[in-house]
Amino acid sequence: MAKILLTTIHVIVCVFLAIVVLLQSGKAADLAGAFGGMGSQTVFGPRGSATLLSRLTTIAAALFMVTSLSLSIISTREGKGSPAIFNKSVPVTQSPAQPKGVTPTVPAAAPPAVPVPVQVPAQGQKK
Repeated sequence: MAKILLTTIHVIVCVFLAIVVLLQSGKAADLAGAFGGMGSQTVFGPRGSATLLSRLTTIAAALFMVTSLSLSIISTREGKGSPAIFNKSVPVTQSPAQPKGVTPTVPAAAPPAVPVPVQVPAQGQKK
């Protein structure tokens, strides 16, 4: 029951977070930003006060992280989480059964290799 409730809250927070982020205007959305002016010599532009949308974004992002971690912990404790990469078992393929009355044929073995003697020149001899 708790997992269903937490999943529902997570989906609502996700949709809300997407809407709030899309509603915000960029930092250089004013008239000075259109001509390249920043109004201040700071690296990222003037900070300004936090608007309602930026506060809602921060709250929604925190809720998103909390619900994501909670759902992850719940699913792994229930044993329904995906297994680790190294724990995955490889399916074993079985060969088809031999029909009755058929003897398996064994390929003929290759003849043994004959070693070739190598002549090593003795010391002081030339080829």
